Amino acid sequence: MRIAVAQLWQETNTFNPIATTRQDFESFGIVRGNNLVDQQADANELGGFIQSLRGWPEKPKIAGLIRLPAWPSGLATAETFRWLHDELVASLKTALPVDGILLALHGALAADQHPDVEGEILAAVRALVGPRVPIVATLDLHANVTPQMASAADALVLYHTIPHIDLFQTGQRAANLLHRIVIDRAKPCTSFIKVPCVLPAERANTEVPTGVSADLKRKLQAIESRSEVLTAGLATVQPWLDIPNLGSAVVVTTDNQPALATQLATDVASELWSRRTEYLPELLSIEDAIARAHANPSGLVVVSDAADATTSGAPGDSVWLLQEFLKYDWSRPVLLTVVAPDIVQEVEQLGPGQTWSGLIGGLRDTRFGIRIPLSGIIENIFDARFTTSGHLGNLAIDMGRAALLRSRQIHIIITSKTGPHFSPQLFQSAGLDPFAAAVLVAKSPAGFRAAYASRAAAIYSVRAPGCAPSDFWRFDYKNIDRPLWPWDEISNWKPAPMLFHMRR
Repeated sequence: MRIAVAQLWQETNTFNPIATTRQDFESFGIVRGNNLVDQQADANELGGFIQSLRGWPEKPKIAGLIRLPAWPSGLATAETFRWLHDELVASLKTALPVDGILLALHGALAADQHPDVEGEILAAVRALVGPRVPIVATLDLHANVTPQMASAADALVLYHTIPHIDLFQTGQRAANLLHRIVIDRAKPCTSFIKVPCVLPAERANTEVPTGVSADLKRKLQAIESRSEVLTAGLATVQPWLDIPNLGSAVVVTTDNQPALATQLATDVASELWSRRTEYLPELLSIEDAIARAHANPSGLVVVSDAADATTSGAPGDSVWLLQEFLKYDWSRPVLLTVVAPDIVQEVEQLGPGQTWSGLIGGLRDTRFGIRIPLSGIIENIFDARFTTSGHLGNLAIDMGRAALLRSRQIHIIITSKTGPHFSPQLFQSAGLDPFAAAVLVAKSPAGFRAAYASRAAAIYSVRAPGCAPSDFWRFDYKNIDRPLWPWDEISNWKPAPMLFHMRR
């Protein structure tokens, strides 16, 4: 028995002017064949696949295909889409025949002329192997799930958590589901419901005792614990995708029980719709948030700059908050991050202990960014390499050469490449203690809470200019289908389930 495993991972933000190219995938780290199985056995969904497959009594041969990861950024080029498509399909062709396929996808990868990349990839895989080989794919909770995805796969297994702390477990769930199909002869039947709403992430925290997101997670997990159910998932979608068919989605897959799948999916979709306003965040102005942080005498204040969230595909070089921080005197450290490879090169030429002066910000985000003058002492020059924990846990990150500048008590980490610009490990790699700071800016709407929520004296979400704002409905979207909430008020919406049953 042979089971093929592969990964295609990137989250697109169509408002980011920086296109995603083949180079972005190659620099993050493409892995092929047996190296994939050897190197990814303990990380993310691939690790969940591999460890679960190794525990099957039948001991299948694991055929590593290819891992194609890139950090969230702008729209992929059409050439990049064709290359990704051809690479994944070619890797599968060389591995055939296989008895099952596990794909770790994101679900929000869009390319020029190809708004539903994962849907097209799944369709190509299905066309290659035919209807008899089961395909199970994992998706991020922020996937834009489409009918093309649901029709091509036997099952779609979604994360259940925000922050995303269940990637490995999601891989395990997917592999266990594939076992039920391949060995136990389950017959997956999927009910798919598109819900016409797009939801901010600030209040989507599933890891709190109460709240809409936590309640829906518990509902999904209760559904999935039923013996008749193979998987249950809710995708609240990546908001910064100006593409057709944007919206949240519910998928429930049962073992050949279409009526049950429809009933359960309808129940989840109806609750999501009725509680959608609970997702709307409370946002502070930059001025108010920083004034409150300055008034805090002790403890750590975390300021969420979601509009420049690099995990949401923003460019990472916003300095709107830095501009405001510079107006204050701080008695304890303030920590910020900026992506600026040109400054890193200049700082390396000067060396530690020297003073760098120049303009910072606004070169990558040419739509919303500003450039401001800055002068700072070069405290450190280092390699920003580390492994994440918590949100996106156990993910190897290389953000290239980096520098630490200090302007009085304001410490700015400047990186050559984008990455998780909130991770404690990033600050620690610069020689800083993120938990001892007065203020830390997290370029993240929600994922940062896995690291900081239990240790922060206060957390403020700000309304700032940028490519990934929390109040995204104020943007001019040109390609989304309308009506769509919260752009439009919609009355009398009712779920319209679609059923997909792979016939063998």
